[in-house]
Amino acid sequence: MSNTSLAPLPSSDRTDVTTRLRDALLGASFSADGLLDLLGATAYAALARSETVPALRATRGDSPLETLVRLFLLQQPVPHARVADVLPVEDCLESGWLIRAGGDEVVATVDVRPFGGPGGEDWFIVSDLGCAVGGAGGIGSHDEGVVLGVGGASTTLAGITVRTPVASALDLGTGSGIQALHAAQHATRVTATDLNPRALHITGLTLALSGAQAANLREGSLFEPVADDTYDLIVSNPPFVISPGARLTYRDGGMGGDDLCRLLVQGAGERLNDGGYAQFLANWQHVEGEDWPDRLRSWVPRGCDAWIVQREVQDVAQYAELWLRDAGDHRSEPAAYQARYDAWLDEFEARKVKSVGFGWITLRKSGAGQPSVVVEEWPHPVEQPLGDTVRAHFERVDYLRAHDDAALLAAHFKLAGEVVQEQVGLPGAEDPEHVVLRQNRGMRRATKVDTVGAGFAGVCDGTLSAGRILDAIAQLVGEDPVLLRDRTPAQIRLLVEQGFLEPAG
Repeated sequence: MSNTSLAPLPSSDRTDVTTRLRDALLGASFSADGLLDLLGATAYAALARSETVPALRATRGDSPLETLVRLFLLQQPVPHARVADVLPVEDCLESGWLIRAGGDEVVATVDVRPFGGPGGEDWFIVSDLGCAVGGAGGIGSHDEGVVLGVGGASTTLAGITVRTPVASALDLGTGSGIQALHAAQHATRVTATDLNPRALHITGLTLALSGAQAANLREGSLFEPVADDTYDLIVSNPPFVISPGARLTYRDGGMGGDDLCRLLVQGAGERLNDGGYAQFLANWQHVEGEDWPDRLRSWVPRGCDAWIVQREVQDVAQYAELWLRDAGDHRSEPAAYQARYDAWLDEFEARKVKSVGFGWITLRKSGAGQPSVVVEEWPHPVEQPLGDTVRAHFERVDYLRAHDDAALLAAHFKLAGEVVQEQVGLPGAEDPEHVVLRQNRGMRRATKVDTVGAGFAGVCDGTLSAGRILDAIAQLVGEDPVLLRDRTPAQIRLLVEQGFLEPAG
């Protein structure tokens, strides 16, 4: 289906109308907190599942907030006179935010969804009708060029992004503009690109309606629109779905296998300024006879450290079913659904793909002669936002790269906050089978240590050097201090690398 099937978009030129609309929305408490207060937890949660009946029942009154929820979230026709009590209705009609629906009613042309920023900001994410998470029509559309709102992937990327102040940021494949909106809070200049001109238009609306600075909007694929420009931060929630063909712009990259994600990662290195970060969500193939971490290591560009985390793996059947449902294909004729399902499995079989991984890729331009490339699987719960955790990971990489074993033993460390110790063993046993250190923040890691490692970590408060602590432990356990100093730095290095120990001072 072509773009002509999609509703006309509001004008991006009438900034005066956008400002008045924002003021009216805020004046009616059309915010994330306001929605929860109005709808209640049950209807609010149901709306997030694209179930609208509880929200319709909760908005049967005539308050300004109920009017806005019906208009922009539930996409219901609302009497003109009722809207006029809340919004500058004639200006909204003229600029295209609203259109007449016959009789004396008006409807919205876009979904406008309140979104709470990380600093308590009241933002509004614009997307096509029915294409926000919890939108009246649910996620997904067969319309080519449709622009989705905020979903789990986009909020995940926003949460893991490093938020240090920077001069320049690039949101590649901006969609509805949520990453550009976040970047505008800590970047002097923001560039947003997309292959879909409709997405760029909607990004402009999202930024303006949220009261954020405008971005430099550029149309094109991958890094083409930015040529040789370089940035301090690059973020992308790309169309990473590994699919046969490029039916849906918002999700299908149109390249073979995971080539789009590979090219995105490989091309980021030369577009990063020194010390800059590039952060992506991605899918990657698990190919028969190939080690998937090696596949991802081969993507990392020269001069960059990398931290790659696989969060989930699905076999090819699960993966195909997920994205067939995303597009609503499961509601089509059985023969058509089977044909599409077959096409996915044919594609995977031809490429010898047995499963597909999903996760996060972070690059940091370090210029190090021996870059650090960490590829790991961590499917367990984490604590978002993780931006500070990501930044701290690379700071620890720098620290460990600059300290050999002798320097580690001379250094002072302290135990990171909210680390607890667990002893695992049979009930009644005199000694535990093993000791586990567990983080309650950030990545929420757990790692096994021996009794020396547990004792060492427990004593670390920044007062004594690592070597002095080991000498004291050697005296307590009756071990040769020289041998203990020789074998323990590897364990100290691991505890620092994983964030259980922090350099003191």
